[in-house]
Amino acid sequence: MARKVRHVMGISGGKDSAALAIYMKNKYPDLDIEYYTTDTGKELEETYQLIDNLENYLGKKIHRLVAAEDSHQNPFDHYYEIFGGFLPSSTARWCTKKLKLDPFEDYVGDDLVISYVGIRGDEDREGYVSKKSNIQSIFPFRQNIWSVDVMKMAFDNANIELITRLYSEQQQEAIFERINEVLQRPISKSFLLEQKVQLLLDIDVVIFNHVIFQFLKMTDRPIATETYFPLVDNTDILIKADIFNLLRESGVGVPAYYEPIEFEVDGKKGTYARSRSGCFFCFFQQKIEWVWLLEQHPDRFAKAIEYEKEGYSWMDERLEDLARPERVAQIKRDYIKRQERTKKSVAANSQLLLDILTDEGDGCIACFV
Repeated sequence: MARKVRHVMGISGGKDSAALAIYMKNKYPDLDIEYYTTDTGKELEETYQLIDNLENYLGKKIHRLVAAEDSHQNPFDHYYEIFGGFLPSSTARWCTKKLKLDPFEDYVGDDLVISYVGIRGDEDREGYVSKKSNIQSIFPFRQNIWSVDVMKMAFDNANIELITRLYSEQQQEAIFERINEVLQRPISKSFLLEQKVQLLLDIDVVIFNHVIFQFLKMTDRPIATETYFPLVDNTDILIKADIFNLLRESGVGVPAYYEPIEFEVDGKKGTYARSRSGCFFCFFQQKIEWVWLLEQHPDRFAKAIEYEKEGYSWMDERLEDLARPERVAQIKRDYIKRQERTKKSVAANSQLLLDILTDEGDGCIACFV
């Protein structure tokens, strides 16, 4: 008897994961998706409000996963103490593993799992892919819904004949010659995996998806037990503007920390906002976001300062130094200059401008998709 697959989706409190939940409910109502969120205990109130709003919209419980649930401390402080006051950083993301990934992997255990991740179609990055073979990630907003590990396996040069046969079974004679030219070219230093995949996607996304689905049915991946997977017929690509539209039109709403707030320095005006969900002291924040926290949530900024000790700070300068009025003014000046330079260089493309000015950077995908 085939093992049942669990369809799960993590809700971070960020815009993309919330929009994905709305999208999946509307587009694939027959998929029985479990929703969960991992609470670090250090989120802004707007994050919890978004999760509550989304739970009402979905008509389903969002399971609250809490690391170190039996501790007398909140999750972050529990592990902060265990790590001897060592703050997490981009090179030591113990917060990601202990507060996000471990609770999720404990939640699903050894069950076969398809995990839906909200990486947008206008983002050039790979989302969370578990190292556990029983968890498979799917990216519904992208042209390529499959994860990079699946692409490496399917398009290994040893599988050229197999993938060619699977394509031929799709009975698309009109385009098979073009497809075959791409398939027969081996992956090499001059012809990368990404190039091969993109060429095939550009020819026909649906056929590509059906071929990969048939390939995966020959493996032990979770999706292999499914007789049909509705996303193989999906050609949607959602970008940032679509995400905000989904949140607003659904009534779930956009968290207030994403909405631009005007500031002024030296007679010049700019706007700042938060670019991510996650802990209010996230070390991936831009300095202008730390200024936003200082001015919009001074109590939270003060709490972030309390964690900084001799030799340990959230970034390359201490928050006490960043909070000095002259330093705040300089950060604002620098940010306005960057905005002005960007406006000049991409003035002809308003959508690109929006994306650059509200860029999330290279933050941790487990925390704010």
